[in-house]
Parts: sequence; C-alpha cells; structure tokens
Amino acid sequence: MPTVYFEGPFCNLKIIQKNNTLHYIDFVSQSDALQTTHDQLLKETLKQIRQYLKNADFPFDLPISPQGTEFQHRVWAALQKIPVGKVKTYGELAKELHSSPRAIGNACRRNPIPLIIPCHRVISAQGIGGFAGQTQGSRITIKQQLLHHEGVNPLY
Repeated sequence: MPTVYFEGPFCNLKIIQKNNTLHYIDFVSQSDALQTTHDQLLKETLKQIRQYLKNADFPFDLPISPQGTEFQHRVWAALQKIPVGKVKTYGELAKELHSSPRAIGNACRRNPIPLIIPCHRVISAQGIGGFAGQTQGSRITIKQQLLHHEGVNPLY
C-alpha cells in the first residue's frame, strides 16, 4: 500500500492509502522513512495537513475508508461534526448516540484516521481523557497541542 511519512511540529505521522482512499494514519516516533511520494492522494493529504497546521479552520477534504464496525462508523461520523475549536465529552457523545462513554472512548481509540477524523476533540468530563490508546505520555501531549492549535481553552 502506498505510504508516506510526515514530520510535523507536534508529531510525526505514517500515512497509508488504499484503493485511492485514505486508509490509515499512525503517530510514529521517527519518520526516517520516505517523506516524499508520487502518489497523488498522499501528496494531497500532505498538502492538506500542512494547510491545517497553518490554519486550524482549514477543512479536510479527502476520500477516507476507515475500517470498523457500524457503531464505530457512527461515532467517527459524529466526531467529524464537532467544529474546530470545540470539544465534546465522551458522555455527551454517548447521549447523542444512545451509548456509553466507555463505548465512545473505545471507538475513538480505534479511529484509524486521527486528525482527519478529529478524535482529539473528545475529552473526559474530568479532564483531557485519552488519545490514540494512551491516557498519559506523548500522545496526550499531541492531543493537548492539537487542541491548543485549534484555540481550545486548556481548562479540560
């Protein structure tokens, strides 16, 4: 599958496309692999990520194909409706989707296309919550930086 790496100010990303749709984004500690590509979708993805980093209001417009359950797709669709600069709690999303906060958190953790599907905009009622499978450490720092970039008040 065509793959490219992106070095950013908050994190490094591994980006994979499959069948001309964005398939997977992962946070990686180093991106010493291929950072340029001839793949048009991956070029466009890199371009749009750079635009977002310049202007948090930039709307991503990429074909995506996240693999998951019907419930996960419902959660991921709800995440995409959270505006830039806003957050929702796991509990708020759970009420909207007639589910539980834990189920929402599990769907967020399994989000295969973070940043594009903005799971970083979901927080706990008691604080920042988790991010990409971590409740502390480097990924929480990335979540904090993404929220700060989007103008979210750090009182989470």
